[in-house]
Amino acid sequence: MKRLIIYSILSVTALCSYGQSNFNKTEIKSIMKRVADWQIANPATGAEHDDLNWTYAALYMGMIDWAELTEKEDGDSQYYNWLLKIGRRNAWQMGKYMYHADFIAVGQIFLEMYQKYNDRNMMLPTLARTEFVINHPSASTLELDYRNMASLERWSWCDALFMAPPVYAKMYMLTNDWKYIEFMNREYKATYDYLFDKEEELFYRDHRYFKQKEANGKKVFWGRGNGWVLGGLCEILQTLPRNNMHRQFYQDLFVTLSNRIVRLQGKDGYWHASLLDPDSYPSPETSATGFIVYALAYGVNEGLLDKTVMMPAIEKGWQALVKAVEKDGKLGYVQPIGADPKKVTREMTEVYGAGAFLLAGNQIYKMVP
Repeated sequence: MKRLIIYSILSVTALCSYGQSNFNKTEIKSIMKRVADWQIANPATGAEHDDLNWTYAALYMGMIDWAELTEKEDGDSQYYNWLLKIGRRNAWQMGKYMYHADFIAVGQIFLEMYQKYNDRNMMLPTLARTEFVINHPSASTLELDYRNMASLERWSWCDALFMAPPVYAKMYMLTNDWKYIEFMNREYKATYDYLFDKEEELFYRDHRYFKQKEANGKKVFWGRGNGWVLGGLCEILQTLPRNNMHRQFYQDLFVTLSNRIVRLQGKDGYWHASLLDPDSYPSPETSATGFIVYALAYGVNEGLLDKTVMMPAIEKGWQALVKAVEKDGKLGYVQPIGADPKKVTREMTEVYGAGAFLLAGNQIYKMVP
């Protein structure tokens, strides 16, 4: 209790000292446009970078929020048109693996496009994929093993909680069919029970990290992995109405995880690759930071999180993200693909980092009168 009181007092002091100097609508919108335009002009290629993969799905999630903002405020539909081209050239299909969470993540965007344009072709592939998975559920283990593809059929790594559950939440709201939320609840809670450390209030990346220790002797919890979870929770909470009977579990988890992770921000404003041993991973990491700032800002905007506690971290985090953007709009310091992070440099970028930046920026923009 004493620690909480001290932290709150420090937060109020920090809020006063930070002010709102970096929360200028024109500046926020300008840098978001630079990041979005650079990423569109510089598409990533190679492994795990086709249109329907998880890397681009994360970018689309940020891009669709940006598209909504620019169309509403500026009458600019170019970003929606970009998303339309991607959907049409892929016939609104999912990725190639039937059960793998990474290959259904694009369904989130396609379902939002369906809600906007009311074109059944935009949702039918996602409907078919989710129907099949629900009617033929995997009996695989949650013990992830990359030598055994069957172990990737369920949400056996925490990143999957961003990729798949929001698709089922959106299908539930579109159809009002109980089976979608029932499936999501069952599978999500199985992963939560397996990977969530109730003592540390953080998610392990997967079961291989249960007994591993960092150089400082602490448990191993990845920044971006927990950022993925928070981002996925934001999507679920934005989908389920406040009075929905299924919402409370996800809301409580969101608040718990947010209140834990806000205390792990580095002095430089970033959340680092390792949450409990940042000294071993001192490089800035913008994808983790982007998803976390997105979540904290969303929580404040929705009245779910304490503004006096969260705002100093949100401001610091946004300032850190902005510093990582080059003049041309390239976002640097994005941790490469892989479970085990290596050294992150300013030259490193990834499409999901830009997606996280746009998600965060949209929530920051909403904060400004």
